[in-house]
Amino acid sequence: MKTTSYRTGIFKEREDLISFIGRYVEPLKEKDLLVISSKLVCLWKGLSVDYLSGKQKENLIRQESDACLKTKLAWLSIKSGMVMTNAGIDESNARGKLLLLPKDLYACAAEIRKALCSKYGLKKLGIIITDSMILPLRCGVIGAACGYAGFKGVRDEREKKDLFGKPLKVTQVNLADALAAAAAVEMGERAERRPLCRIEGAPVRFVGKTDPSEITYPPEQDLYAPLFQAVGLIKRRKK
Repeated sequence: MKTTSYRTGIFKEREDLISFIGRYVEPLKEKDLLVISSKLVCLWKGLSVDYLSGKQKENLIRQESDACLKTKLAWLSIKSGMVMTNAGIDESNARGKLLLLPKDLYACAAEIRKALCSKYGLKKLGIIITDSMILPLRCGVIGAACGYAGFKGVRDEREKKDLFGKPLKVTQVNLADALAAAAAVEMGERAERRPLCRIEGAPVRFVGKTDPSEITYPPEQDLYAPLFQAVGLIKRRKK
C-alpha cells in the first residue's frame, strides 16, 4: 500500500472542490482511495461562522451534538455516530472563524466520489473524509474517517479461524479509520498544507454504495457504554 499526500494552495470558502483536487492531485486511477481533510469539506459547503465568544462556541457545540459533556480540556460529544471533541467544530487554520461539520459527511463523500468518477471515467474509487480524534487514555490525535464512500469500511472476520484454527467470535476490522489514520501521518495537523492524500493498493472491497451503519454501534451497545453512562453522555436504561 502506498500513500502520497499533496501540498496545495489555501482553499477558499465555497471554492469548487473538484477543480481544486484536479489542480493538485495527479489523475486518479481505478482502485485508488482519496483522503480529504474535513476542513476542505466544511469550507466547500460554506459552513463557517465568525468567532464571537467562548459562549457562542459553547452554544454551537450543544446545538451540533447529539449528546455532550464539558470536561477539563474540551467538550466530549457524540455527533453523527462518533465520539469527538467539541462536536467537530474547529477554529484552527480558520482565520478567526469556526468551521462546522456538515450534517451528513457520508453524503458529501458520495457526492465527491460521483463527481471524480465522472471526471476520470472510473468505477472503483474510494473517498474518505478525515478529521482528528483522540483515543481514550492515549496522548495525541490520530486521523479518523468521519465519512467515506465507494468501499466497505469494515471487514468482518467473525467465524473465520485464527492462526491455530480457533474461530473468531467478535473480530471486525475497521478499515476506514485505519486508512484515515495512515493518511493523516502524511497530511499533518498544523501548517503542512497537505489536505489531500492518495492511497494506492489499499486492501478494501470497492462497492457502488456505502452503508454508514456498517461502522457504527448504538451507544448503549458499545464497549464504552458503561463509561458513557457514568459521565452522562448516554442515559441509563430503566429496569
